[in-house]
Amino acid sequence: MSDVLENMKTRRSIRKYKPDMIPQEILDQIIEAGIYAASGMNRQTTIIIQVTDKKLRDEIVKRNCEIGGWEEGFDPFYGAPAMLIVLAKKDEPNRVYDGSLVMGNLMLAAHELGVGSCWIHRAKQEFETEWGKELLKSLGIQEEYEGIGHCALGFVEGEYPAAPERKENRVFYL
Repeated sequence: MSDVLENMKTRRSIRKYKPDMIPQEILDQIIEAGIYAASGMNRQTTIIIQVTDKKLRDEIVKRNCEIGGWEEGFDPFYGAPAMLIVLAKKDEPNRVYDGSLVMGNLMLAAHELGVGSCWIHRAKQEFETEWGKELLKSLGIQEEYEGIGHCALGFVEGEYPAAPERKENRVFYL
């Protein structure tokens, strides 16, 4: 079986990370995989924001908790020291699909490179707030973008989860 198929079968969502930062050269490879994701009509309207600054990471955690309704102190990013936030142009009809493909590529590349990942939701709600819009403006992003997801990244703390059995009756043939 090819490495790609093996990675698809063995990648799991990680919910416990070491505090060690991922080297930038590894993050760059993960990001490169994301920007090579397929997109509707090859429009390539997704963007990726890398967050490794602890202060900003913690602010995003706080806002994500508020949106999710969790108490202060909970970390919906499970201690991941880095995140890649995927957004897509709001007026793009395929934005959610294109952004989802980017997220998939990011997580598979991370797994291949020995980095754990987990798709964390609520990016849509974060970037609908004034805070989110101001963050985009601070990066020079003037167009309207919709948050698709956060890719939490870090080195796995503890045992790597095993793949559960696949459910039956999910494929039909004609």
